[in-house]
Amino acid sequence: MATILIIEDEPELVKVLRSYLEQAGFSVFSAGRGDSGLSTWEYKKPDLVILDLNLPGMDGLDVAREIRRKSSTPVIMLTARVEEMDELIGLELGADDYITKPFSPRIVVARVRALLRRSEGGPVESRILRVMDLEIDQEAHTVKRGGQPIALTPTEFILLATMAGQPGRAFSRLQLLEASQGAAYEGYERTVDAHIKNLRAKIEFDPKNPSYIETVFGIGYRFSRSE
Repeated sequence: MATILIIEDEPELVKVLRSYLEQAGFSVFSAGRGDSGLSTWEYKKPDLVILDLNLPGMDGLDVAREIRRKSSTPVIMLTARVEEMDELIGLELGADDYITKPFSPRIVVARVRALLRRSEGGPVESRILRVMDLEIDQEAHTVKRGGQPIALTPTEFILLATMAGQPGRAFSRLQLLEASQGAAYEGYERTVDAHIKNLRAKIEFDPKNPSYIETVFGIGYRFSRSE
């Protein structure tokens, strides 16, 4: 049974989300403050975190930053903020998904299931991709560069595997968004840029002069053919 941690300061919303998630077969914990939520995450080690941005005790963005600094636990952010920049900031901190209030609890359950499926991985044509000095194990969802492991979020992993599986092919932002989030996902195409920025920071020797993931101006990105 997958465990979900809800860090949210609206008791009624927590109650509703808990009910829907438990009916869907998940085990649910909750915290009403950012600082206590981070402590609960460290102690309980949940499979996924649903995190509100506006929290007492510790801002949700700071909580996300700490979680991502220590692990690749999938994170879904909840917020009443509607500006695209707020979403991009959250994604640049390592969140995997972003849902704006108000929302249907069924949507949250669907996003949780989708993100956990991506985290666990699914059927793949080739178990291991070896490109340049990267080794991408699509069953174990692990990445190594020169034999050294690199921790990626589920979204970052799927983006890397998608592009590395076809070196030299230019992928549009929409194609990468659909590959990582699903065709039914409704979000900004520019959110891909935030994930790519995070991915480059982890796999590139010099993120400002990338040798793996190239920008295709006016289109999107591609994985280099260089050997």
